[in-house]
Amino acid sequence: MKILVTGTAGFIGSHLAIKLIERGDEVTGLDNINDYYDQNVKYGRLQRGGIIKNLEDGKNIEYNKLLTSINNPNYKFIKLNLEDKENIDKLFESEKFDKVINLAAQAGVRYSLTNPTAYIDSNIIGFINILEACRHNNIKGLSYASSSSVYGLNESQPFNTSSNVDHPMSLYAASKKSNELMAHTYSHLYNIPTTGLRFFTVYGPWGRPDMALYLFTKAIIEDKPIDVFNFGEMQRDFTYIDDIVEGIIRVNDNPPQGNKKWDGKNPDPSSSSAPYQIYNIGNNNPVKLMDFIEALEKKLGKKAQKNMLPIQAGDVPSTYADVSDLIMNLGYKPETSIQEGINNFVDWYVEFFEVDLEKINEI
Repeated sequence: MKILVTGTAGFIGSHLAIKLIERGDEVTGLDNINDYYDQNVKYGRLQRGGIIKNLEDGKNIEYNKLLTSINNPNYKFIKLNLEDKENIDKLFESEKFDKVINLAAQAGVRYSLTNPTAYIDSNIIGFINILEACRHNNIKGLSYASSSSVYGLNESQPFNTSSNVDHPMSLYAASKKSNELMAHTYSHLYNIPTTGLRFFTVYGPWGRPDMALYLFTKAIIEDKPIDVFNFGEMQRDFTYIDDIVEGIIRVNDNPPQGNKKWDGKNPDPSSSSAPYQIYNIGNNNPVKLMDFIEALEKKLGKKAQKNMLPIQAGDVPSTYADVSDLIMNLGYKPETSIQEGINNFVDWYVEFFEVDLEKINEI
């Protein structure tokens, strides 16, 4: 297939693009490489994917210019904002994609408290541009990133895709819920198969620098305290990156066709009579934050200094994914253990940043 993957300088998108190429798909990656976090990590991901030879080459990437991978002619990249409707339309018209996987978005719950307009620009305006381009270019399936954050104030666990998600706790969560509603409209009106993926706390090699595992690892190595919110009384359904990617690929290969049993008098929010579907992709095994930290300490061979703090605005104390739909429809369930995933992340971190763990542990 010929697939557009947006957000390919991002954490999930970079892993996904490489996996799709390895199995023989023709991939065009898109990213605006913004400065929300360390751009060197983003350029490093592109370098890993064979798009650029080194970081200096990456910094010279121009807008609206397709670059062919130096390692694989079936991988191309374009630096572009989703908000740039004119050039998004041109890209779709010229490349004639079969399917689209939209992972580009302004991420982060806490950032949305201080920079709300960034979420409207990328996650709302950018997403409608993707939907419109799909509508006018015969796209056979759109899969897109939603988030476990949409569950908001809902305390009924495990979180089920048929549960109410009308009470978001952050603008980020509201923007992701909006994406689901917008996608359903286009599935209903234009028969575009759309699938929303509610990701649960994704972690692993090449992970985001604003996420807990990255921040904790960096602080422990540098002998600095880590911020532990809600006084450690948090738990997350941490999901390893390879499991997330496998779930996305299975969804992409099996676009929804519409639920023939869907009943408008008793509507199920997770599906529709239109070709529309929502899935949770989580490990289905919430882990206590303190156990997560302990697994990291075990790998690093060093104890963390803990700064115990109250819960932050917009945060939820617990997440827990019900993945029964994923199992029933696609025969898939994430299973990577926390210790294995953390070990893989730390191995990547010390290699990428050239950290000598033995020397650190002598301090």
